[in-house]
Amino acid sequence: MGQKANPIGNRLGIIRGWDSNWYGSKKDYASKLIEDHKIRTYLSARINKGGIAKIVIERTLGKLIVTIHTSKPGIIIGKGGGEVDRIKEELKKLTGKDDVQINILEIRRPELDATIVGDTIAKQIENRINFKRATKMAIASTLRMGAEGIKVKLSGRLGGSEIARSEEFKQGRTPLHTFRMDIDYANVFAQTVYGKIGIKVWICKGEVLGKRELNPNFVGGKNDMSDRRDGGARTEDRRPGGDRRDDRRGGGDRGGRSGGDNRGGGGGRR
Repeated sequence: MGQKANPIGNRLGIIRGWDSNWYGSKKDYASKLIEDHKIRTYLSARINKGGIAKIVIERTLGKLIVTIHTSKPGIIIGKGGGEVDRIKEELKKLTGKDDVQINILEIRRPELDATIVGDTIAKQIENRINFKRATKMAIASTLRMGAEGIKVKLSGRLGGSEIARSEEFKQGRTPLHTFRMDIDYANVFAQTVYGKIGIKVWICKGEVLGKRELNPNFVGGKNDMSDRRDGGARTEDRRPGGDRRDDRRGGGDRGGRSGGDNRGGGGGRR
């Protein structure tokens, strides 16, 4: 099976919500869609070092609400909130709307966000750090924070080689065909002197068995990996297996002792 579907779009309406929440008729749907793209492109370039994970856009009765999910809220807020006010005025000029509201949500565990992990690897590659070392460090930190699995794929002139190639690093499990599996996905680029390097990141945060809040601005809940340090209930499922292995080892010891007695008896007969 080819992995041709975006893992986020494949789970929309099941365990993931939409990053744009508004209603558009046939007349203004295209203009609103283009405006969303302009806002996201502008904010990503404007706050290049702000650790932006995603931008959620909502429209209600002529009001534009932009929610920025970031791992570095202090950079976006600025001293005394001055930076936010400047960004708000710039968005008013970009969209031509007077009523613009900006909300900032902090991501407490950036190691579990695919976009931030991809940006971290990209910045290290741009700073001429070995791509294998950068990727393995990112994988180790993600698994340390409680993810069940992570997969990273890099494509391009890796290490400055003449011929472009792809390399994949995988640890844990990332079942892309299971809809209830919460998998975060991101596709970012590293701009190097020898060309662009594409970085794809898949992070598996565990299964969502109950009903989940589909609002993308919802933080917390039973199925939120940001509130779980372990890998979920699966670590508890493995413990009985460990106990059974102890029993088998005990049986082996008993067998060894009985074998030793037989050998001792044989020695006595000789």
